[in-house]
Amino acid sequence: MIHVHHLEKSRSHRILWLLEVLKLDYEVVVYQRDGKTQQAPTSLKKIHPLGKSPVITDGDLTIAESGAIIDYLIQRYGNGRLQPSPDDMSAWVDYRYWLHYAEGSLMPLLVMQLVFSQIPKQSPWLIKPLAKGISDTVSKRFLKPQINQHLAFINEHLLAHGNFATPWPSGADIQMSFPLQAIASIQSLDRYPAIAAFVSRIEQDEAWKRVVDRAGPLAMPGQ
Repeated sequence: MIHVHHLEKSRSHRILWLLEVLKLDYEVVVYQRDGKTQQAPTSLKKIHPLGKSPVITDGDLTIAESGAIIDYLIQRYGNGRLQPSPDDMSAWVDYRYWLHYAEGSLMPLLVMQLVFSQIPKQSPWLIKPLAKGISDTVSKRFLKPQINQHLAFINEHLLAHGNFATPWPSGADIQMSFPLQAIASIQSLDRYPAIAAFVSRIEQDEAWKRVVDRAGPLAMPGQ
């Protein structure tokens, strides 16, 4: 039996989505964040030393990192599904690119945006104006331009292809779901209609609806 160690307000919903798409039996072990620090409980470190989520256990194996988990589940249980065949090397390379791009390029910017947005809230009242000024400057001059550049890039790809790799949903689509859902939760996607359509497609997917029924709606850190 596969166990998904699921931390609230984390990236593990997409792993549940993959399991539902593959129609695998699994159990969800839920962990609550600390009310003050918003960090994972120490009990999660008993599963993996870093105490991060998602983590799955499958028999004697413990696998962390979303991309590694997606790779493992598709390789072991996919029977050739959810990723292009290596015979089509161009499609296979494109699939791998988006599978790694989600955490390697896009999510670091979103995490920085979250961290800098929290700095004024966590600062002593005496320096709040200074902290807010620094936060706003970093966001305006660096983070927002970079994120907008990435969103335009993603939107262009989706306009041309509809999703990140065939067939729907591929492992790359599942990996890209969280950052794009996170963006959709904090800003308008009017300038990026293909991304908006992609997020809507996730929410209409029957396997995703089963995830929401089982684990509740996706919630983002900082919300």
